[in-house]
Amino acid sequence: MLRVSFRSVALIVMAFASLDSGRLFAGESIFEQGIEYTNPDDQPLQLNLARPKDGDGLRPAVLCIHGGGFRAGKRERWDKLCQQLAERGYVAATASYRLAPKHQFPAAVHDVKAAVRWLRANAGKYRIDPERIGVVGDSAGGLLVLMLGVTGHTTALDGTGGNADKSSHVTCVVNYYGPSDVMKSYGKSVDAAEVLPLWLGGDAQKERHRHVLASPLNWVTPQAAPTLLIHGTKDPYVAHEQSVWMHDRLKAADVEVELLTLEDAGHGFKGADAERAEKAMLDFFTRHLKP
Repeated sequence: MLRVSFRSVALIVMAFASLDSGRLFAGESIFEQGIEYTNPDDQPLQLNLARPKDGDGLRPAVLCIHGGGFRAGKRERWDKLCQQLAERGYVAATASYRLAPKHQFPAAVHDVKAAVRWLRANAGKYRIDPERIGVVGDSAGGLLVLMLGVTGHTTALDGTGGNADKSSHVTCVVNYYGPSDVMKSYGKSVDAAEVLPLWLGGDAQKERHRHVLASPLNWVTPQAAPTLLIHGTKDPYVAHEQSVWMHDRLKAADVEVELLTLEDAGHGFKGADAERAEKAMLDFFTRHLKP
């Protein structure tokens, strides 16, 4: 007969039990779900947040932004990474944002900026160092984190998502295969002609000005945040050259930038490619966010 001590049962329960307010305790981290960070157009937007359970001092933070062609995707896809980051001493959040076609550019940009400001506004509560906030995103989320990295010096795209007294600048950016120039996505992507007009209100001819404003490449200045670009050479949705252009533009502006090219990798990494990308991301965050 298998015998389990009361202490063993108690430890198991503590590790996996659900508590009130969507809070879960798992190992040495605390995971909170469904925290409202802004409410534009009477649409509550939420984030999930993981943080170390113990430890002293202020912690760096990482905000994760999901992809989905600006019209789909869920923040929960980054939950696992947030918990892994919390185990490494970060406060990590994954945020939802308004989606097309109901909500077009610049709504999503306004939302992710509001999420950064929320982290700063709640730095005391979660023991976040407001000067050490990194961001990571993939595909559409990659474009959004690039926008965070290149527009921190201006309030032009801040929106009215709350905490206006806080800055939306970020310390560093990791972009997984997000586009840098949507004007040049047409003809190079299997779904650009379908996706981009939904987000931008029309194609590149009808809404040229919006396409220009929605392209991170056009916002690069020497004040842009250090950036890591990760891209596969056989990506059918976002051409690898999009990251090359961003790398070259940032480098020309004397901004620290790295490009990790994964030969023959597509849109979304698997196996060894996923491991290389994750290691590069974690190393980059360690260099720029750890004291």
